[in-house]
Amino acid sequence: MVTNNFAIYGLKTVAELAGDFLYFPVWWYSRGLAKTAVGLWNFLRNRERALGLFVWMKNIFTPMYGQQDFAGAAISFFIRLIQIIVRGIAFLFWVAVAAGCFLLWLALPLAVAVEIVYQII
Repeated sequence: MVTNNFAIYGLKTVAELAGDFLYFPVWWYSRGLAKTAVGLWNFLRNRERALGLFVWMKNIFTPMYGQQDFAGAAISFFIRLIQIIVRGIAFLFWVAVAAGCFLLWLALPLAVAVEIVYQII
């Protein structure tokens, strides 16, 4: 039996291409979605570390510069409160960006399929 001619390799290539084409949606919504979710979670974790939001929240009642008097503690509290609010808004921005990317990942194949059908019709 001849197994190394153009027709056999052509059929194998077409079969593999068809299998990949049919497997793509399964991969996109299973392993691809999981990898994207993990990547976005790591992105958000890195953004939180860069902002230091949880560190500011943890130390909100700790006086800055070791001042133990009431004025130093009050000033430190309000400065940290402002920092937490501003950094919280920045972190919410990054959460919205990550959520938008995740929703785009979910919707992109459907949008492409709808446009292909629209162009055919």
